[in-house]
Amino acid sequence: MELVFRAAFVYLFLWFITRVIGKKELGSMSPFELVVLVTMGDLIQQGVTQEDYSVTGAMLVIGTFALLLVFFSWVSFRFRTTRPQIEGMPVVVVQKGTMREDVMTYERLDRDELFEAMRQQGIDDLAKVHFGILEPDGKFSFFTDEEHEPAPENESAS
Repeated sequence: MELVFRAAFVYLFLWFITRVIGKKELGSMSPFELVVLVTMGDLIQQGVTQEDYSVTGAMLVIGTFALLLVFFSWVSFRFRTTRPQIEGMPVVVVQKGTMREDVMTYERLDRDELFEAMRQQGIDDLAKVHFGILEPDGKFSFFTDEEHEPAPENESAS
């Protein structure tokens, strides 16, 4: 039973750490950060299982992690008010062609990263962006003014 408690504690700690790290960092990792992540996985395994190398112990830990994943997913689905704390919320970083500096500072996002994301989506001018959103997974969504044109009416419908 101690393995289950250890696994639950480590799961909650990892959830907290990923929330503190921030969206931007989780969305793009450098090779060094990937190595750190793999190392963290090994350290977590050692901390959770201690000297228990049994298959039963591994199944208990994996089962606990899986149950907690499903539980928090269900809580987020069932109680929408918990979603910002559990999954995070998208934030608007560009509004009507203007960067929201306060939001960018809070998210530790600089101009170069924003412009890189715009270039990756084929946007060459900040003024074209109606809304730029930093998603909870660290990726960007951009809505340009060209996307807001009304759809042509279907004249053949009568």
